[in-house]
Parts: sequence; C-alpha cells; structure tokens
Amino acid sequence: MKKSSILGLITIAIAIAVIISLYSKASTYSTFKEAKKTTSELVVVGFLDKQKELYYDAAKDANYFSFYVKDNDKEECKVVFIGTKPQDFERSEKIVLTGQMVGNEFHASKILMKCPSKYTQDKIDDKTVTAKSANI
Repeated sequence: MKKSSILGLITIAIAIAVIISLYSKASTYSTFKEAKKTTSELVVVGFLDKQKELYYDAAKDANYFSFYVKDNDKEECKVVFIGTKPQDFERSEKIVLTGQMVGNEFHASKILMKCPSKYTQDKIDDKTVTAKSANI
C-alpha cells in the first residue's frame, strides 16, 4: 500500500473513533431503575409527587432539600438536593434531575423545573438550579 492510502485509513479510523466517543457521551434521559445500576451521573425526568412530604427547614439546614419524584416509568424515589429549595418548586409540571444514586436516594446536583407560566397559558418557563458542592 502507498503511504497516502495508509494515512487516509488512519485518518478515517480516528474520525470514526471521535464520532463514537461523542455519541456515547450524549445525554439521554434515564430512569431511577437505570440509576440504581450505575455509579455515574445520569439525567432523570419525572413528576413531583405532591402527595409526599417536601422537606426543607432553613433554620435547621438551609442547604438540604428532599422530595419525592416519579419518573416516566412511574417508579418513585426520594431525591436529595444539597442547596436551597427553588422558588415555586411545588408548581413545577416536570422536573429534570441530574445526579446519581446514593443508597436508595437520588442525590441531585442540578434541578431543571418546567413550570407553568404566570403570563400565558401556552408558554412554559424553565428554571435551573445547581447544587452547592458537597462530598457525595
């Protein structure tokens, strides 16, 4: 083979490796069941279970907030967020959580809330809240 052919094949192989690497890191939504099987950080989408308790006591610990979420498979899990409770959290329609499982709890590092808009019925507000750094 000519040197140019070998160089071309190596370039194509590197390009394929880069594409596969980028594709494998693409974020997709997971469930709590999938989160229990891995130690890596995942993105879980679900709905706030308004029948269960929201725990936030600013006087005791202003950086601890816990609540329950049902994912798209209707599996419920306790979520712990190290940070303050987001404003209008109870009004959220959907919640997108980024984090990982620690025991039977999902420790969220970021919360994205899909809230109904105050101004129009057709628009949806997005609010993102990030957790304070903590040793999880």
